[in-house]
Amino acid sequence: MADNAGRITLWGVEVFIATAEERSITAAARRLGASPSAVSQQLTNLEGAMGVTLLQRNARPILLTPAGEIFRRRAQNIMNEAEQVRTELAMSDMRGLTRFRLGMIEDLELDVTPQLLTRMAEELKTCQFLLETGASHFLHDQLDARALDVIVAAEMGEALSGMEIHPLLEDGFVVAAPKGAIDRKGDVLRQLKRLPLIQYTSRHHMGRQIASHLSRQNLRMSHRFELDSYHAILAMVGQGAGWTILTPLALMRARRFAPKIDVIPLPFEPFSRRISLTAREGILQDMPGEVAQKLRPILRQTIIDPALEAFPDIKGVISLL
Repeated sequence: MADNAGRITLWGVEVFIATAEERSITAAARRLGASPSAVSQQLTNLEGAMGVTLLQRNARPILLTPAGEIFRRRAQNIMNEAEQVRTELAMSDMRGLTRFRLGMIEDLELDVTPQLLTRMAEELKTCQFLLETGASHFLHDQLDARALDVIVAAEMGEALSGMEIHPLLEDGFVVAAPKGAIDRKGDVLRQLKRLPLIQYTSRHHMGRQIASHLSRQNLRMSHRFELDSYHAILAMVGQGAGWTILTPLALMRARRFAPKIDVIPLPFEPFSRRISLTAREGILQDMPGEVAQKLRPILRQTIIDPALEAFPDIKGVISLL
């Protein structure tokens, strides 16, 4: 069916927002799951309906015109209101919710996510569940772009306005060292300094958090390896290649290496990350809080209790909030 030129559609507004944020038709198309030609046509229709040019499409990257800047501020409100109406209609009877877009940190995808979705599916019989797993910074970007309804991820620092946050888990950092390599009765820090640090990648927020904390402690640790895989890091630790700093969630994700490593409290000032459920404020009414309530017992059963059993020394490092 041909698009109706001269009419402002929600799809056209969404396409405009994506293009304005991505500064590229190709990137906007990828984000929206549409073809570049379809995106371009929607922009042409929208500009025709508005009677103004909104984007300088010949610029690289694409730039907003003065009219585009004005419309962008209004466009976000339009989409938020449309989402609010859609959700209110569905939430008038939770059983009528037709779509739920969940973003889940990779650390939880194997143990927690299947149980949560199974329980929600039992209540929401007609709902389609769309799951996106990834690193925390990616999920926050997707939520901000309205590509997800709810995310469960590490907090990134100061919360953005317009978001509601439900804290779930305090996930403290610990040392993982080769089995028997560290005498806990001795100077643990001095012993660690003799071994290479296998560092979690600074391309992710958690890696930057670790590096920043070490810097604040004035600790310079030599490292030859910077990896983005918990499994690879702990495999190398288990082989005696060095030591690392990770969290209990990371240890549980790669728990098969537990027999080859020792988990030790940090020999310097402790620090942690907070895992929370985040949603756009006021859009889903009480649903984010209800999902958080469902998650807490699942987290205790599948993560916290097994972690404390596998690694007794982490007691107090990981806890429900």
